[in-house]
Amino acid sequence: MDEKTKKQIELHSAGATIRHASPFAELEHYTNENKIEPEFIKKWCVPFYMFGINNADEFIRNFESIRAELNIEVVKNLLGDFNWRTRIVGAYFASIMEFKSVEDIIGIHLLKSQVCYAGNGYCLTLATFNTQNGIEYLKKYLEYYLTRKDLHYEQREAMCALKWTDQINGTNEMEKYLDLYQDWISGKYSQDLNNSFQGFEQQMNNLKRIKTA
Repeated sequence: MDEKTKKQIELHSAGATIRHASPFAELEHYTNENKIEPEFIKKWCVPFYMFGINNADEFIRNFESIRAELNIEVVKNLLGDFNWRTRIVGAYFASIMEFKSVEDIIGIHLLKSQVCYAGNGYCLTLATFNTQNGIEYLKKYLEYYLTRKDLHYEQREAMCALKWTDQINGTNEMEKYLDLYQDWISGKYSQDLNNSFQGFEQQMNNLKRIKTA
């Protein structure tokens, strides 16, 4: 196998299934200086990424054994790895531990959308933090990605995250993007926001359960 083919397989496995040009390409994103070790991934990622927070009971059982050791450096190592599995777990942990110092890392990861799936975790974390800075990341994301009908990324999740923060803050930010959203889904996607928000709300509630377990 030649090196080019090997690299393409590695990128696909990491979650870089669709690579696209965007206005966020030049943003400097956080990345680890060194590749993380398999033992680190086995401990901090493998038990948490597959079912994520949709199975809160299983997450809590696995989380109990590592909670005391979890710190900001572990979370940054997870977020700095180029793989959707480590990044989404890093986002979960940031939410649970309320590590707001990684908000810009997560916000830029969301805008750049380098790997699939992880964006859901980013949106959950930004909704959990509920800062103006995080809300601006969600808005910037929607302003661009809702114009890209060729990209089916985390547009729905970002809309749900804005709705979540709207309900807490008494604002109406999400409604400003409804026309763009409806145009984005027209003729291609069937994504009812009410149903989507119910799932997002359940994930947010699961994060709260894990945090207080």
